[in-house]
Amino acid sequence: MEMVTPQSALPGRAETVRISGRHFVNGSSMLPPYAEGRQSVVFGMGCFWGAERIFWQLPGVVTTAAGYAGGFTPNPSYEETCSGLTGHTEAVQVVFDPAAVSFEDVLRAFWEGHDPTQGNRQGNDFGTEYRSAIYWTDEAAGRAAEVSRDRYEKQLAASGYGAITTEIKQLTDFYFAEEYHQQYLAKEPNGYCGIGGTGVACPTGLTTA
Repeated sequence: MEMVTPQSALPGRAETVRISGRHFVNGSSMLPPYAEGRQSVVFGMGCFWGAERIFWQLPGVVTTAAGYAGGFTPNPSYEETCSGLTGHTEAVQVVFDPAAVSFEDVLRAFWEGHDPTQGNRQGNDFGTEYRSAIYWTDEAAGRAAEVSRDRYEKQLAASGYGAITTEIKQLTDFYFAEEYHQQYLAKEPNGYCGIGGTGVACPTGLTTA
């Protein structure tokens, strides 16, 4: 339940995981480079199986991928990440077309799709690898994410929830998870899904200070 230090994190490896790169649901490419004008963000919201499904169903999202982010170990495996010794959280990369869906709507799906007040856990899943996180790729998105956090936190407080614990910082690396994790719940419709929101709706003007 405590974050590993860079010095004590697993060493990882230089080799990247090999995946097909083809999205099982919509046939898009999960791998960069992406088309001009596309934007991306990486979310942690508990087990990435259910989290990824939320976003591939969102109109305007071009592609999604399960992976690991926010930690120290290069190219970690699933087992290493679940050990809590990489510093990574299970994460979902979301690539979207801002002409078809706003970043505000993408953030709304994130906030309403899980409970961001639980710290290093999500439901029955415990550990730093299940922490809530937003890893942004440009400063404007980072500011919008922070504003949305502050606005949603007020809504949660009014419903009796505690402070939001979501980690918000610039993305350094996103490591793709193994092939069998990609779009897992489309391949295994009855597979485990630990995702569950609070039932508290985000306010209008979520990213407006």
